Amino acid sequence: MGVGNKRQANFELLRIVAMLMIITLHYLVKGGVIAASNVPLVIKENPTGAFAWLIEAFCIVAVNCYVLISGYFGVESVWKPGRVISLLCQVLFYSLSVPCVLLLIGAESAKKMELYDWIDCVLPIETEHYWFATAYLIMYLFAPLLSIGIRQMEKRQLQLVIVFLLGFFSLGKTIFPVYLVTDRSGYDFGWLMCLFVVAGYIRMYGIPWLEKLSHAAAAYLLSSFGIWLFALFVNLAASKFDVSFIHYINMLYAYNHLLCLISAVALFYLFKNLRIREGRFAGAVRRLAPYTFGVYLLHEHNLVRYEWMTWLGVEKVNESFWFIPHMIGCVLLVYVIGTAVDAARAWLFARVTAAVRGGRKQ
Repeated sequence: MGVGNKRQANFELLRIVAMLMIITLHYLVKGGVIAASNVPLVIKENPTGAFAWLIEAFCIVAVNCYVLISGYFGVESVWKPGRVISLLCQVLFYSLSVPCVLLLIGAESAKKMELYDWIDCVLPIETEHYWFATAYLIMYLFAPLLSIGIRQMEKRQLQLVIVFLLGFFSLGKTIFPVYLVTDRSGYDFGWLMCLFVVAGYIRMYGIPWLEKLSHAAAAYLLSSFGIWLFALFVNLAASKFDVSFIHYINMLYAYNHLLCLISAVALFYLFKNLRIREGRFAGAVRRLAPYTFGVYLLHEHNLVRYEWMTWLGVEKVNESFWFIPHMIGCVLLVYVIGTAVDAARAWLFARVTAAVRGGRKQ
């Protein structure tokens, strides 16, 4: 991800920011700050809910940005089968260790686990224990084929492929406020593969208009505000005319909505052209970024993803604007704890790997 083995600090910083955004989204949605998605929001009675929608609109780009980074570098990098094993081991470490630790401390959620719950932990990829881990792993398996195709195609051909892909995955659900059988709102490997192709195009040919900082910033701000404003408009229509319109709000806050894609690409460009001077900050960013996936795996475990909201008392502030400082504190706390745990996991894996290699040499 840079010259030699040195990762580029600007993209590593984007990884960290994206993870903070992901934790923020989980705080808002799973913590109950954002009202139920099947009931129109009465803004006068719940202004915090409307403001939470605004924060969500600016953070919904996070997952897309992660995949764009992978595609941007993956299209020209060597595919490594060892990366597949590494990802599987990391996912299994969390899916199995979390319930064991919770059992040791006597957590009720772990005590209630049944046979299928354990199967879910033993086979986290097959059961989509973590939807993103499953989708990302499948995308990575297809990455060498996608990379070869992207490099071999002419620019015009690749543009047409992207148009057709976006037409299938994004344009239809963006325009028509109806349920589409094939639409999974971006929670699948198909959308991640689409993002990989888009990122590959950016790496090969770029999007000149977004190279200018002001253009990228404007695209990110306008697209994110656009999601929020459309959500308020749809909410008004649902409350005045037909409650079924409320479904379109969920469609607006979907990873594969066209506005979300534009916003993610624009934010990606902001960091792509960000210049970070070498020094302590750049070094710290490079040290912390590799642990971001572990932060996700820890706080999104089935036994933890709703519990940490209760542990941190989110319900006590979710109807007042005190949720803002509380949210900032909780997001940072979850990130710090997740980073520390994954650093320990990485240390343990390194020691085990060294021991195995040493044993083989003997």
